Amino acid sequence: MPVRRLPHILALLAVPALWSCGKSTPDGPPPPSAEAEAAIKDNGGAAHGALGRAIDGLFEESEVGRTEALVIMKRGSVVAERYGAGIKPETRLPGWAMGQCVTTLMIGQLVSDGRLRLDESAPVPEWQRPGDPRGEITLRQLLQMRSGLRHNESSAMPAGGVSAQSDRMRMLFLDGRDDMAAYAEAQPLEAPAGAVFENSAATPVILADLAARVLSPDATPDRRRVAVSEYLKNRVLLPLGMGSTMVGYDARGTMIGSAMVHASARDWAQLGEFLRHTGAVRGAQVLPRRWVQFMLAPSPRNAAYGAGVWLNRPKASDQAILFPGMAPTNTFACLGEYGQYVIGSPDQLLTVVRLGESSHAQEGELHDRIGKLLALFPGGV
Repeated sequence: MPVRRLPHILALLAVPALWSCGKSTPDGPPPPSAEAEAAIKDNGGAAHGALGRAIDGLFEESEVGRTEALVIMKRGSVVAERYGAGIKPETRLPGWAMGQCVTTLMIGQLVSDGRLRLDESAPVPEWQRPGDPRGEITLRQLLQMRSGLRHNESSAMPAGGVSAQSDRMRMLFLDGRDDMAAYAEAQPLEAPAGAVFENSAATPVILADLAARVLSPDATPDRRRVAVSEYLKNRVLLPLGMGSTMVGYDARGTMIGSAMVHASARDWAQLGEFLRHTGAVRGAQVLPRRWVQFMLAPSPRNAAYGAGVWLNRPKASDQAILFPGMAPTNTFACLGEYGQYVIGSPDQLLTVVRLGESSHAQEGELHDRIGKLLALFPGGV
């Protein structure tokens, strides 16, 4: 009996194998879109399909907000470039707080010229009165966001409008808007100078005011504006290759160095390349190397911040601002509100720019996707 049943048993055992032969294999990752394929000029050492999908992921508006521009440079050449609807390569886009990187470069040139001194009291006249503890604040401490001045950076918008508690919003849009430096410089100390890190949109405005004071002392607003504009253009922007850049000024003629800087995505990428090459452009040293090294060195009160630039380290609360574990330790970035990024990774010979508008809820997903994009390129962790 068992012998007679054997052929039938063997036939039944073969059925799953035969059935599986006719079944299609599980689908792999989807291919990149036509837009992503068109964006990639060279994969820069990353897997082509993965790179295309990562680019597509940064243009999924429902997940990460509206990406208006993405530029990826490897070894100084654009390897991928994509724009949102209505945006062209020459379109000027806001960097928001990335403007502080530009302001810090201008201050570096003034220090190099001997017109400002890093470790002397910041030359704000109101702080030099006898007994004023703000006279202890140095230029170095301002640049490293540890002035100790009272400041509330919150940009949260309550249902009724701009928060009266936010110094950033008051300075930019309310009672401080006509003379932003006066508003920022009038704040009292809430901590000893140099003791505490606090990211502050007011600080780059103070720095821009110091630039105007040394470039055009006791001048009218128009003369202050012209003096800073010409110095910034001739000593920073044009040598860097940021010729499209436009900068905003308040009614007092002070450069709004913490927000109102607009440039094309390619020009923002030149900023990342300049920092990645420690102040050199095509081998010519535009800004002293030691100044850019200072910008990229950890602040004594926050290892995740240098001077005008964020670093790839955990900050004091152990919350990562950039990408520890996903990108090399020496990766740095200029960051702006609503998801603006200029990222430089010297070990990967890489610069990445993302410009657009993301909500607070979307910024976490955007950050994660940018980190995964960086990890695609060789030379990472």
